[in-house]
Amino acid sequence: MPKVSLYKMDGTEAGQIELSDAVFGAEVNEAAMHQVVVAQLAARRQGTHSALTRAEVRGGGIKPWRQKGTGRARAGSSRSPLWTKGGVVFAVKPRDYTQKVNKKLRQLAIRSALSMKVSDGDIIVLENLKLEAPKTKLMAGVLKKFDVKKALIVTCGEDSANVVRASGNIPNVKTLAADCVNVYDLINYDKLVITADAVKKVEEVFA
Repeated sequence: MPKVSLYKMDGTEAGQIELSDAVFGAEVNEAAMHQVVVAQLAARRQGTHSALTRAEVRGGGIKPWRQKGTGRARAGSSRSPLWTKGGVVFAVKPRDYTQKVNKKLRQLAIRSALSMKVSDGDIIVLENLKLEAPKTKLMAGVLKKFDVKKALIVTCGEDSANVVRASGNIPNVKTLAADCVNVYDLINYDKLVITADAVKKVEEVFA
């Protein structure tokens, strides 16, 4: 089982914590992570884009000029894709970009991302993370103790409400509940700051 340091909020070390081999010590599967991240980004697309074909553009009912004798090219409609204000040849229409990802593949990708954080030394496990008030200054002070500038904070329990509110105005910092951990955020943020309780919850969900 991988062991990492357990810290207090003031930055001092409070011992060590053992992490589950199945979740934090798994073999890193980059292909699985890539596939899941692509699916996550695709699911964010609204897919509401819509352009008009030549059949849908208003106007163009009359032939612009006679077929022969003008010296100009033949034209049957002023809404041809060749014309200004004409239709679009292969017009995009609203569509759903979501990709199906199997549950086993998603969990494999999350375990790989978590294991990568541990192997790279980019995980900070806190004994607890409790703020007296939802103030940005308090949360920024905690992160400064660990020299963290871009972090994903994973919490668990009712005490996380102040942490979520206090982190909202800090650039490059995001908070997530333990059961909402995802591959894209794990890869996107440099450091993973997680509480001991959240570690247990993550191990329960993704083991």
